[in-house]
Amino acid sequence: MNRQDHSEAREIIVATAISEVVTELRMVDVSDYLAFIRFEQFASIADIVESAAELYFMPGTLKLGHGGEALVNWGEVPRIKLDLELRPQGATVYFTLAMEDKKAGVEVNYVSFDKPTPDPQENTRQLAAMIEHARIRKSPPVLQAAE
Repeated sequence: MNRQDHSEAREIIVATAISEVVTELRMVDVSDYLAFIRFEQFASIADIVESAAELYFMPGTLKLGHGGEALVNWGEVPRIKLDLELRPQGATVYFTLAMEDKKAGVEVNYVSFDKPTPDPQENTRQLAAMIEHARIRKSPPVLQAAE
């Protein structure tokens, strides 16, 4: 895949946005991911992704794409790769999340905009705003009126 100048900026946006979800995904034992991938139980992984995302994103915003890969070899740290889709209103980001014991990374494969502009930097700014709009944030406590 040919990397474009704006790819790194978009990867940072996506990685930052899903960092809390990745923390949730890493609570699942690596052997479970290995078994689900090995036996092609991708519906189970899709449920895990959906459950991890529901605290941080609007429903349907983050979901499992077309599968995953388990890279497990003797004497090496296991690596789980999941094909994910981030679907804020107005765009779809197809990316791969790679998780290891102490680190995780994101590789954006493709971004589709419903209404792209000719300027890639403007599209990147819009993507950041779209993702932010799809996030669920804690609202500040409501102050009670003094009686």
